[in-house]
Amino acid sequence: MAQAEIGIIGGSGLYSMPGFTNVHEERVETPFGDPSDAFVLGELDGRNVAFLARHGRGHRILPSELNFRANLYAFKKLGVERILSVSAVGSLKEEHKPMDFVIPDQFIDRTFHRISTFFGEGIVGHVAFGDPVCATVAKAAFEACATAGVAGKLGGTYVCMEGPQFSTKAESNLYRSWGADVIGMTNLQEAKLAREAEICYATVAMVTDYDCWREGHDAVTIEEIVAVLHKNADNAAKVVKAAVAAMPRERACACASAAKYAVLTQPDAIPSAAKERLKLLYGKYFGW
Repeated sequence: MAQAEIGIIGGSGLYSMPGFTNVHEERVETPFGDPSDAFVLGELDGRNVAFLARHGRGHRILPSELNFRANLYAFKKLGVERILSVSAVGSLKEEHKPMDFVIPDQFIDRTFHRISTFFGEGIVGHVAFGDPVCATVAKAAFEACATAGVAGKLGGTYVCMEGPQFSTKAESNLYRSWGADVIGMTNLQEAKLAREAEICYATVAMVTDYDCWREGHDAVTIEEIVAVLHKNADNAAKVVKAAVAAMPRERACACASAAKYAVLTQPDAIPSAAKERLKLLYGKYFGW
């Protein structure tokens, strides 16, 4: 079924990908249920790309309702080896201004209602996650910001909160005391599952506003934030296009074999249902 090499996950404001050619849509079935929407497949700067609107077209799905496993499994099924995710975030530092793009290299998990592993139900596995972002994809995204004329910053910590409510001031100041850079609601589960699926992953965090820690934040209207969101989406489309064009053809990073030694369950103890469910991901290591 392989039809794409690079995946794009569009977040708040980026619901489609301008510049696609030879476009068609495909709904992908997974053992974990339905992805957020149909995938839009096509060519972008000569590369085969699969685009998914994270929250569904029309922005129908809450962060806590997202079927992250289905989304990432479907990308794997389509043959995707690298994913560039785009998402709207709040800034936790004065230096990260609205309309700046941050490419984080670390995450802090503040979620509590989400499934973020393919393992379980008879099969135990653990992958290394000390460096949760693929440096190759992050570098391509950062350099693409310069190409597109967008203020991009490489590195930083993304706090992934549960939502859908935004932070209290106490929480916002706590995260600032930890040295975190931006806050959002979606990217950590994607990064974890991408690592388990041996897909390279990085995110472009588009700053829409300062989180509630900043004095005068309440004076910012929803209309102003939405206006920034639309401008960010236009910039994101340019950055994604440049990043796709600059992405190396071959993978030399460790992401491609991240799960080689992950499974701890003895092969003869793994239930047949688990083998069938995860054959696409790990069958190559066990001869399933």
